[in-house]
Amino acid sequence: MSGQQFSHKWLAAMLALALGLGAAGYAVARAKESTAGTRVHASLKLADPNEAPSRTGFAPIVKEVLPNVVNISSSKVVRTPNQMPEGMQSDPFFQQFFGHSFGNRPEIPQNRREQSLGSGVIVSPEGYVLTNNHVVDGATDVKVTLSDKRELKATIVGTDPKTDIAVLKLEGSNFSAITLGDSSKVQVGDYALAIGDPFGVGQTVTMGIVSAKGRGNLGIEDYEDFIQTDAPINPGNSGGALINDRGELVGINTAILSHGSGGNEGIGFAVPVNLARNVMTQILDHGKVTRGYLGVVIQPITPAMAKDLGLNKLQGALVGDVSPKGPAQASGVQRGDVILAINGNAVTDSNELRNTISMMQPGQTVKLEISRNGSTRDLDVKLGELPLSKAEARNQPEGSSKEALEGVSVENLDADTAAQLQLPESTKGVVVTGIDPSSPKADSGLQKGDVIQEVNHQPVRNVAEFEQAMLKANGNGALLLVNRGGTTLFIAA
Repeated sequence: MSGQQFSHKWLAAMLALALGLGAAGYAVARAKESTAGTRVHASLKLADPNEAPSRTGFAPIVKEVLPNVVNISSSKVVRTPNQMPEGMQSDPFFQQFFGHSFGNRPEIPQNRREQSLGSGVIVSPEGYVLTNNHVVDGATDVKVTLSDKRELKATIVGTDPKTDIAVLKLEGSNFSAITLGDSSKVQVGDYALAIGDPFGVGQTVTMGIVSAKGRGNLGIEDYEDFIQTDAPINPGNSGGALINDRGELVGINTAILSHGSGGNEGIGFAVPVNLARNVMTQILDHGKVTRGYLGVVIQPITPAMAKDLGLNKLQGALVGDVSPKGPAQASGVQRGDVILAINGNAVTDSNELRNTISMMQPGQTVKLEISRNGSTRDLDVKLGELPLSKAEARNQPEGSSKEALEGVSVENLDADTAAQLQLPESTKGVVVTGIDPSSPKADSGLQKGDVIQEVNHQPVRNVAEFEQAMLKANGNGALLLVNRGGTTLFIAA
């Protein structure tokens, strides 16, 4: 073999080797790329399929409670006048077909059906359901949809508009029922779950905490002792369940504050289950709700009043008026008394006293601890039955006079003015005829038409006595006894 031939063969061998090494390197690089691409998937750490579900959330509690919360659909027939749009009655086109007397024809009532959606809670195996009165108010047909999508008819057993509670009965038996908790043990800061059917989208669970207890004087219901929560509540949640972290029913979701938006803003209210249970028991036992009656008009005590009433702390309910021949009057309760406790339990405010009396039965005797002129005493009162409330007079006269109370004009109460205010002719005092909106007294609560009968517990029969009593107060403020529409109340001015 010549040297030239050897050289060519050697070069060819080296070239083949280089190409082989290059191919091998490329293959290794591709293998590395492939490995790098699948490494993400291979590195995933999967849960053990035999591992038990998490117990740190509320899923087990919700799973147990959901079958007890139902959707409620109700309907009622409403009669409305058949009115033509404004201007159409005199339109010549319509008169051509209906005659010139068309616009003078009486309105013909028409029937239309109104629908209402809400929620409810099954509270007994027999099929009794708690919900809100406003969900079924006036309904002629009530349909309940269970969590398993079954639809059942329900009858309205009874309602109590004063607490917005209603009791329904489902057709059938052996229902899954929720456990009733004790709402008196609920504390601010406790977990709260709201369950219902908002906007009809289906069963929904929201979580929050108990924001406050004993909310009242909101003007939502006659008797208010609401549990406040920030668990989102929306339209359709009404009548649904508010439960604690043990799955116990502690309230019936009732209302929200939405400032016109119509949706949740973190302030929702629920009727405590203890109150709802009391209402339900009376409906089932007696067919109606009866309430205890003390026979007094009570009002909150302001810091300014507390000083004048000789109270060491802001507590109790002030008796603004006593009903003639009522239980309280018969037992010696007087106007101006402060009820500090009932049956040994301290009364925080007037709303609490009102709710407590309302949950008692007529004929029951209660022990009141009262403060009168700085000293305390006990009185036993046998409760009557709460009667229907009477409408208050709203007639308010105009006028002007001197200003013994800055920004407030008063004049003598004569027989004609008393008649206009629908007060007895024998009523004595001075009538408020004007209040300057820029005066500090404009926020005192006084209104035109109020009759001031006492200043610091001293009767005033005319303007002169009123001015003298206000002069004696020496600008330190005064506790006024005011007669408004036949009912008296105290105002600090």
